[in-house]
Amino acid sequence: MALAFASFSVASAEDAAAQPVAAVDQLPPGQDVSDTVIELAGWVVAANDSQGYPFAVMDKAAAQILVFGGDGRLRGAAPGLFGSAVGDHTAPGIAGLALREIPGRDRTTPAGRFVGGYGPSIDAGRVLWVDYDSAVSLHPTAGVPAERRAERLASPSPDDNRVTHGCINVSPEFYEQVIRPTFERGGVFYILPDAAPIAETFPEFAQSRATTQRDNGRRARPARH
Repeated sequence: MALAFASFSVASAEDAAAQPVAAVDQLPPGQDVSDTVIELAGWVVAANDSQGYPFAVMDKAAAQILVFGGDGRLRGAAPGLFGSAVGDHTAPGIAGLALREIPGRDRTTPAGRFVGGYGPSIDAGRVLWVDYDSAVSLHPTAGVPAERRAERLASPSPDDNRVTHGCINVSPEFYEQVIRPTFERGGVFYILPDAAPIAETFPEFAQSRATTQRDNGRRARPARH
């Protein structure tokens, strides 16, 4: 399963097997988690990049969200809905616009590392802000019925999961079972880019991965005879 694959990259097999509560798996059957997601999650734990806070790794291309506790244990994985526009930027001043005023090209979910948490909003009460400055939050599916967000989320393909104005949506069940209790006191969110190089989005991770690959290459080099 994809969840077991991700769990064992972050903690040891023995520790992962000892988890008191099984991770919630809402990913479509047979859907894999990318090597980049797994390596990034492992690096976050190894480097203590989240400083003991829970964290999530989000893959926009695969429409996946993996959630980890502050101890690095996988708590759940599920499909997510992301911004309808492909891109990693945040348009200047977008946080001050009403949803209907946001141009289609700027309805992006920005890529990068964000420290977020619960806080007030003008129109939706208390929400989980992923990036307050760009008004990107993580919340249960909602919105215009014609957008069929629940149906898109439930489909086995990630191809129809780009529909929001930039916020991130998950199923109500996953939100209540995993997101809300995990991030009640805040956390760190890592969102993979659509187009920007990983080295620009997560430079420290990219440097660590390059070093590891280089060292592995040296160890694997055959001896001269």
